[in-house]
Parts: sequence; C-alpha cells; structure tokens
Amino acid sequence: MSPIKDLNLIYEAVNPQDTFSAGDTVIGTVTFNLTKETKVKSLAVKLRGDAHVHWSEGTGDNRRSHTAHRKYLKVKDCLVAENSKGTVLPQGVHRFKFRLQIPQGDFPSSFRGIHGRIEYILQAKMSRSWRMPADVKKQLKFVSKSFSVPGQGMFPHSGSVDKNVGVFSKGQVQISATIDKRICSPGDTLSVVAKMSNFSSKTTRPKFSIVQKILYRANVSHKASYQSLYKMVGEILPQNSEQTVSCQLKVPVDAVNTVHNCEILSVDHYVKVYLDISFAIDPEVLFPLNIVPSGFVNLHSGQAMGPYPAGAIGAPGYSDFPPPAFPTGPYPMPAGPGAYGYPAPNPTQQLNPTSGYNQWPQQPAPYGYPNAAFPPVPYQAPTAPPMFQQGEQPPNYMSLFPPSNGTFNTTGSDHKS
Repeated sequence: MSPIKDLNLIYEAVNPQDTFSAGDTVIGTVTFNLTKETKVKSLAVKLRGDAHVHWSEGTGDNRRSHTAHRKYLKVKDCLVAENSKGTVLPQGVHRFKFRLQIPQGDFPSSFRGIHGRIEYILQAKMSRSWRMPADVKKQLKFVSKSFSVPGQGMFPHSGSVDKNVGVFSKGQVQISATIDKRICSPGDTLSVVAKMSNFSSKTTRPKFSIVQKILYRANVSHKASYQSLYKMVGEILPQNSEQTVSCQLKVPVDAVNTVHNCEILSVDHYVKVYLDISFAIDPEVLFPLNIVPSGFVNLHSGQAMGPYPAGAIGAPGYSDFPPPAFPTGPYPMPAGPGAYGYPAPNPTQQLNPTSGYNQWPQQPAPYGYPNAAFPPVPYQAPTAPPMFQQGEQPPNYMSLFPPSNGTFNTTGSDHKS
C-alpha cells in the first residue's frame, strides 16, 4: 500500500475569471500526507500546453484515421530535485510551494471540441524508485492575448463585406445589411439592420444567425463542423416588395473564443443575413465576427487586438505589482494564514526534512502576496492598434473558409428551416 495519501495541487487565481495568459505566473502549493518515512526520487510540478486533433472516416478497409499534435509550452519546477540516492521525507503532512512562469508567446486559447482540443495541464508528480509515480492534474483555462479580425472575402453565393456593411445583389433579389460591431464577448448583443428587396416570383423570409465554424486539420486532410449559435426569423417578404428589418442577436454566454493561432485547429464565427427561398440558393451576406473574453479590451469594430502585457485580461498580472521590500533570509511556509515569500526565478530549494516544508535560499524575495487574496485594481483597457496599415489589403476570407459545395458541407448543422 502506498504511503502517499491526499496528494493535492492548489493554485492561486490571478483574476476573477480564473484564467491565465502568456507572461502570467502560476503560484500554488503541493500538499500530501506520508503515513511513514518515505524515500522520494523526485517531486516536481509542470505545466504543459498542447493541441491535439483526431477523427476517422470511411468504413471497413477504407476506414482512415487522421491525427495531428502540437506542443506549445512546457515549464517545470523541481520541488525535490532528482538524485540517485533519493531524498528521505519524514512521516506527516508536507507542503511545498511552487512558482511557474508562463513564457511569452502566441499560444492559442483553451478549447475542447468533438474532434480536437487545446489544453493546458498543471501536474504535480512524485516519483519513487521501483514504484509507480503518484500524480495529480488540474486543467488551467488559458486565454490568448492575440486576436485579429478576418478581412473581407467572398463566400459561395454570398455578398461582399466592406467593414460593417454587406451587400448582395443578383437578379431580382437584393440585400443590404449593416452590423454595429464585429468584435464582441460572450453575452453581448449585436445589432443588425437589413434592407431587403424581393422582385422575384416567390415569397421569402429574412433570417439572421450567428454561426460557429470549427476546422480540424491533419496533414493535407481537414474536417469542418458548423453550428448555429443563435437564430432569428423575420416576417414573410411578399413578391414585388421591399422591407427594412432590424434585429438583436444575442451571443451565448457559453460561446467559445475565436481561435486563429493554432495550426491544426481553428474556431471562427460569423453573422449570417439571408433570405430563405424555397428550391433555390439562398442569397446571403456573411459578416466575420471575433468572440473574445469578457473585459479583454474596449472593443471597437474593425480593430485588431493584441498582443498585450500580462494581466490584460480582467485583472492585473503578477508583473504589474512592484516587488515589496523583504529582509534577506529564509522564508519557511507559515503555519497559519499569512504572506508567502517567493524567490527569484529558478531557485535552488533547500529541504528541511524535520518540518516537511521547502525553504527558499537566503536572498531577497521579489514577490510577496497575501494568501490567495489581491486588492482590487481599476481596469483600464488598452487601446488597440488599427487592424490594417494604410493602403494594406486585408486577407482574403477564402483562406479561412475553403469553398465547398454550397455554403456548408455535409457536416454542417445549419440547414433551412
């Protein structure tokens, strides 16, 4: 029977949303109880960020699997350094503090879908000679600092988009639509106004929806899925008539963030304004839409965002606080509530086997915070730079949405109704 009991991993949140970004610091404690004196080979905490996609298609002998993987980051803090003889820990409760600095980089946001995921796993692992290691894992919610708004482009049978105005004109049907913003957060409301003309021989009905597209890539293969997140239907538009329709589209509070910076997985959103015509291709206008975390930036239509300094999402990061003055000397873990003293990056920790706590070397500690408590700091949204330089053409939207038979392929879930 293993002498390791109640192995637990606790980290401190850096903002009310409990999210992390590039440049943030993950600080926490590993705790466990030893029922007897135990020789430990190593004890470490690491944070990994990976993306993985997998799907299968075909049947029988023609069945094929597609898989791709990307590793974005791996940082590690050794709490008990590995050595050939091992380190003897006494019986009792042990607590080890850790501190992991997430490097700067253009890492994608956390995501989980049917055929793929982007995840950031925090793991504490204790190894012993000739024994199975004991470990505990927790998933961190990571939010990318880098967002961009897709440029104008053409979908099959869809209207062209110029900033926040979209126009479709073909034959006897015309659509002219405007949208108030193309960057929003979950829970926001979008205002859409559309002027529609129907001089055809059929009646039609205007429809509005927010569509999510997820594209999985593995080598030269790809698989797309579509989902209508919100939909509204207008009144019937008779033959030889015109009407102006306005509607409010609600972005679901559980909508996932747009993901553009992962090579094997992308998540895109767009607003679709169209006329539902029976037995005919629906004329439509599609507005690219970026869904970003709440409180990330003061959103303005047509602007790009990021990258931004650590702590820009909802709350200040650790680097925003000036280091307090601490006297030199060791800083053992306090027995009751109080402030932790954290050392300079990559310290060599000295183990005190009699107390069960790891202690820091004798040097000034550049970080010191109340235990899991931070004073409120007024949030000031950074000013985002313009999306495109003067004279620069935005990227073709076809590069983000490969053409297919019709607007949606057979895996889509947005059908006429």
